[in-house]
Amino acid sequence: MLVTGDSLKLIEETKTTLSQTFKMKDLGELKIFLGIEFARSDKGILMHQRRYALELLAELGLGAAKPAGAPIDYNLKLTSRQFDNHVKHMKPSNNPSADQRAYQRLVGKLLYLTMTRPDIAFSVQTLSQFLQDPKKSHMKAAVRVVRYVKNQPRLGVLLSSSSEEKVSAYCDADWASCPQTRRSVTGYFVKLEI
Repeated sequence: MLVTGDSLKLIEETKTTLSQTFKMKDLGELKIFLGIEFARSDKGILMHQRRYALELLAELGLGAAKPAGAPIDYNLKLTSRQFDNHVKHMKPSNNPSADQRAYQRLVGKLLYLTMTRPDIAFSVQTLSQFLQDPKKSHMKAAVRVVRYVKNQPRLGVLLSSSSEEKVSAYCDADWASCPQTRRSVTGYFVKLEI
């Protein structure tokens, strides 16, 4: 359990009350939890996964690779092999397979990274649609997301310490953009600042 607040006295009282009811141990100031790092400043608490991102870059051998400016090429329309075979009548040699286990592992790691990196969420969600039968183009797009993360591996989510109460909502839709189903792709993000 993470206990935060402005009053040190109230925090200590809360910990004492909880320890009377539950068996617990005070681990002190939170620095790392489940691979998520916490950095404090007067602006608030920054949650990031810098170490995890750097390990992912090293694992893929992308330490010297050029960073990408965007997580995914927005003009790129990824399609499944089934779609290619039935709609485009492509030959199997035109859409070579990627190593399924390696692709699934990479997309899984990227999914975990979206905990503190909402900027890659759309790209990773798009890539996760091809886990069953990935192509080389899918793997190339997944590696591009990792190269994008290389730009700012410490980027994360700031839990603001400001006392302004504000609700911000963002949404986007790409009408009929899914080339396989012609369905719209939409998403939203709601941020509550208390």
